[in-house]
Amino acid sequence: MTDYRIGIDVGGTNTDAVVMDGDDNLLAKTKTPTTEDITSGILNALDVVLDDSGVSEDELDYVMLGTTHATNAITERRGLNEVGVIRIGAPATQSIRPLLEWPDDLAAAVGNNVAILDGGHEFDGRLLNDLDEEQVRAQIREFSDVDAFAVTSVFSPVRDDHETRVAELIREEVGDDVPISVSNEIGSVGLLERENATALNAALTSVASEAANAFVEAMDERGIDANLYFGQNDGTLMSVDYAIRYPIFTVASGPSNSVRGAAYLSQVENGIIVDVGGTTTDVGAVTEGFPRESSVAVEIGEVKTNFRMPDIIAIGIGGGSIVSTDGGVTVGPQSVGYKLTEEARCFGGETLTATDLEVAAGTIDIGSETPAVDADIVEAAREYVRERVEREVDRMKTSADPVPVVIVGGGSILVPDDIAGASEVHKPDHYEVANAVGVAIAQVSGEVDRIYSLDEMDREGAIQHAKDEATDNALAAGADPDSVDIVDIEEVPLSYLPGNAVRIKVKAAGALDH
Repeated sequence: MTDYRIGIDVGGTNTDAVVMDGDDNLLAKTKTPTTEDITSGILNALDVVLDDSGVSEDELDYVMLGTTHATNAITERRGLNEVGVIRIGAPATQSIRPLLEWPDDLAAAVGNNVAILDGGHEFDGRLLNDLDEEQVRAQIREFSDVDAFAVTSVFSPVRDDHETRVAELIREEVGDDVPISVSNEIGSVGLLERENATALNAALTSVASEAANAFVEAMDERGIDANLYFGQNDGTLMSVDYAIRYPIFTVASGPSNSVRGAAYLSQVENGIIVDVGGTTTDVGAVTEGFPRESSVAVEIGEVKTNFRMPDIIAIGIGGGSIVSTDGGVTVGPQSVGYKLTEEARCFGGETLTATDLEVAAGTIDIGSETPAVDADIVEAAREYVRERVEREVDRMKTSADPVPVVIVGGGSILVPDDIAGASEVHKPDHYEVANAVGVAIAQVSGEVDRIYSLDEMDREGAIQHAKDEATDNALAAGADPDSVDIVDIEEVPLSYLPGNAVRIKVKAAGALDH
């Protein structure tokens, strides 16, 4: 039986969907406006591609969703859980309290409930301070109004004993219904950034449940009994249950899906990807077919974090970008977003957008009328877009040598075919739905990033431990046990730390579990 699957990617302006068969042939595609409630847009896209492909609901084996729910919730400070943030690390870590660098409105949105308690470990696993269980229980009771917990302990990527025990104590005090996020499962070394990522994850658990339930209900409404997956930040997939537990791993799934899809459609395994949407243009790098991971702390909602995130630069240029002619021609960052078909001049609206310029120039034919726009404005706007894109492509490169550039996304007509610094420019077939293709072809992955003391464990044992944990994480995310392979190992000696320390990062990936 052919494994039919649907990939859906929800963007700020459009919801894209594709139907693909077991041989990765694209059978149908669509780009429909994103709706305010999101679910309606998903159903609209789903209905179109099923009709066009001739595939019936009961023939579907998989449905994959890339969603902006988590990102939007952080940006808009909406629907977030009230979080009890517990740091295990007193007295050593009391100089900077949790959430100190967060924007005031975001900290207020998650409740600003923070505590620093005794406990934690050194980098090599030695005890820093004993865990005071009565102190922990008293603090949990004090956080009586919270509906999620975030637990972080010093150097928990090395030893997670105290985090695990605190999570058990929370369960004993408040029961099984309150979600608990522990930092060793989310972030890397670097206490504050890992703590931030864990607190954001806890804050997003209700949003994730809402998104997952909407996804499941949408499939039920159409009578689809298929395996459901969410896209995650590294361009791979995770099960619905895993996404509810780790919603922070979905915040960059859209750009990652585009990178994966662009690499697949163009057959460019190493290069720069430019994804032009309706609201933003995302510039990223593809390495061996996967999004290049950021090596620095990534800001989400103005909060520094350090979990796995793609190396992406976003600029406020897209098909819905508003064109300004005051004091020179500029494009974006303001956008009409999903209201393009209402507000753009080519659709009878009154706002001059980047799409209007291309309609006026005759390069695309959409909408109900052709806006009258001066040719000089069109040319100046195109040059503005070219310069912005070329600048970000240059920033994304790791050397001065020209590299292949792949341009995808519904707004890719805005970007010229000749870009400085590009050895070749690709606009592959189905470029406008590369994000949906990316999530449809994705594998399931698991990752681990830990510090090991080679005085305590030999190198081979440390690497094997990391491989086993990464494999377990891939299985938990929904991978087929017989298909999981180790796809990347990174080993970094930490000469500035005593005890012969080494940082080991391992990624495992496998096919979807039937």
